[in-house]
Amino acid sequence: MTDTNRKTLKSVLESGILYLQECGIDDATRDAWLLMEHVSGIDHSIYYAHSSDEMDPDQYRKYRELLEKRGMHIPLQYLTGKAWFYGLCFHVNESVLIPRQDTEILVEEALHHLENGDRVLDLCTGSGCILTAILHEKPKCTGTGADISPEALQIAEENAAYLGERVHFVQSDLFLALEETYDLIVSNPPYIRTQVIKELMPEVKDYEPRLALDGKADGLHFYRRIIADAHRYLREGGYLCLEIGYDQGEEVRKLMNAAGYSDVIVQKDLAGLDRVVSGRRA
Repeated sequence: MTDTNRKTLKSVLESGILYLQECGIDDATRDAWLLMEHVSGIDHSIYYAHSSDEMDPDQYRKYRELLEKRGMHIPLQYLTGKAWFYGLCFHVNESVLIPRQDTEILVEEALHHLENGDRVLDLCTGSGCILTAILHEKPKCTGTGADISPEALQIAEENAAYLGERVHFVQSDLFLALEETYDLIVSNPPYIRTQVIKELMPEVKDYEPRLALDGKADGLHFYRRIIADAHRYLREGGYLCLEIGYDQGEEVRKLMNAAGYSDVIVQKDLAGLDRVVSGRRA
């Protein structure tokens, strides 16, 4: 990244935008601003009132470092350590998937099936954003988050710490380390076909954890395992809610019907694509 003699907030921001554009970063203007906000702590009102002020030298050096990393397509959320989901701010790093807005559909569906005092299990919990958002909305419910990755669980525990004893986390390959039963099971498991991962945008394929992406050859590996075993951990009448890929709705619906679930439905996201399959244990 080329240095500049002018280090006012305005000139530095403009230079940052241009640099990210040259690196082929989508939303270069947004990302350059968010990185400046992150390192300097200013908001838009302060910026517009003081855009001609000199930027602090230490903040400038940090900003340049982060811009160069973003130019390498390292996700913005990993650089700031923050991601927003369901109105809550979560800590994230390279050990967990970055929460997506589409996944909020899974939270909404789960909330429809919960009553006070219910217990929730979140498989492949990652950052814990799904379980934390659910319990934030349902303060009289409790939950367990399970993940095979100890690094992910460390992040999940940090994100859900404010929930206290209402939540706990277990290192487990799906259900293998679990014994209790639950009123609701949710999961956003790995569902991308192995051969498709190499076609994803660099921010995803090069930096997000492959363990949380790879759904094996046909993308359905983890759905088969979860649906086959969930009835042992789900009370009668309880619901199983799964996030899916945009082209997996019918296949996952058939798996749930074949396993004896009733009232199986496919929910679409805001783009009109299949996003969540849910069903009730008969």
